[in-house]
This record gives sequence, C-alpha cells and structure tokens, in this order.
Amino acid sequence: MSDTLSAATVTITGADGTEIEAYLSRPEGEQDVAPRGGVVVIHHMPGYDRATKEMVRRFAELGYDAVCPNLYHREAPGAAPDDAAATARAQGGVPDERLVGDVAGAAAYLRGLDSSNGKVAVIGHCSGGRQAVLAACHLDLQAAVDCYGAFVTGTPPPDRPITNLVERLPDLAAPLLGLFGNEDSFPSPEQVDELEQILQGQGSTYEFHRYDDAGHGFFAVDRPSYRVVAANDGWERIAAFFGTHLS
Repeated sequence: MSDTLSAATVTITGADGTEIEAYLSRPEGEQDVAPRGGVVVIHHMPGYDRATKEMVRRFAELGYDAVCPNLYHREAPGAAPDDAAATARAQGGVPDERLVGDVAGAAAYLRGLDSSNGKVAVIGHCSGGRQAVLAACHLDLQAAVDCYGAFVTGTPPPDRPITNLVERLPDLAAPLLGLFGNEDSFPSPEQVDELEQILQGQGSTYEFHRYDDAGHGFFAVDRPSYRVVAANDGWERIAAFFGTHLS
C-alpha cells in the first residue's frame, strides 16, 4: 500500500497511432523506486468520469502504476463525460478493433515507465468488463478482471453494434477474474454460467465470484446499485488477484 501518490492527465498513443487523453496515477515515496506492475482501467459506458478516476487512484494506492485511456477522446475531446458518452453512442460506440488498439497503447505506456516490471493487467466495469475480456483475447496481458461485463456471452440487443465474444474466447491467454451480481440481467446468471462452461471446457485459468442481493453496478458508490458487502469483497479479490499475477 502507498500512502502518497501522484495523478495527472497524460497523452498516450492509441489505435492507429492517434494520440489520446488518459488519466495516470502512480505511487510515490519509498515504493516509487521498486519495480511494479501496471493496470489499464477501462472506463464504463458513462465515460471517463470522476468515479473511474477514483478507481485509477485506488490502484496506485495498492502499489501499481495505473492508467485509464479516454475512449471517447476522438469523438468529443474536452467534453464533459456525459456529453462525450452521448456523442460516442450516437456514432455507434467504440469499435472493438479501436478498443484493442487503445488498450495496447495504454499497456505500452505503462511498460515504458521506469518503474515497470513488465507486467500489465486490465480491468473494466459494465461495458468495460466486456472490453477487458476482449483486450485479453488479443493482447499480451498478465491478468484481466471482468466486473459484470455484459455480452461476453448472450445476444446483444439490435441497437448495440457489437457481438458477443464467444468465438474469441479460445484466444484468452491471461488469467481472468470475474465478479458478478446474482440480481443482474446484463450479464444474467445464466450468461455467467455459459461463460464459465466455456472457460472450463477450454482449460482457461479463471476465478469467478457471485454476489447475492447485488445487481449491475454494485461497485458504483455514487449510485443506488452500490452494495457495500459485495464491493468490499470484490476489491479484496481484485487486490489478491493482482498481487498474484503482477508481482
């Protein structure tokens, strides 16, 4: 754990060589001299907001370099999170190929820091949970965390220009931690069951935890969906998982 940290807006090179905004937080003090892992945080559909940046700082507190790329920077540079999210949705959302390129750029940025031990994980909530799994199916990552990501399995609605990831899951090389609410509909418990069956069948390394009385967004402290018990246990699981795979 680090008692002091730094946080700043930086520029990283994302997909197709495009420079995009990102939020970086790092430990300071004695831990600043020790090699450490990095965490790419993928923001949720509402965008690059205060709640997501608080999560980035929490990973720095846990002793990691952490960065969150602004996935909507191209559509709405400098816009408020809600406005940027609305603009991105109106244009069809973030294409999967671009997402993978932006996460690759964020991972390269972390590995380029003088504090890096070369290991990088990815984590996402909501739409970011699906995108974390997507990135882990394409990139050299040491760990991935899916917090209630919808449409990893299951059928997306017609207004969502995405597909599920079933055909890509054989390429998942990183260990996966999944945290899900049993009262959620996206993903539903049945969709989580389907994902677990696929991972078991292909011999993937994974760890799932499911929470009663928790629906979608149970980590979100600023929403009625917040569930203290589930969120606190989830954070402990994340810390232990990263401690195993990023040390």
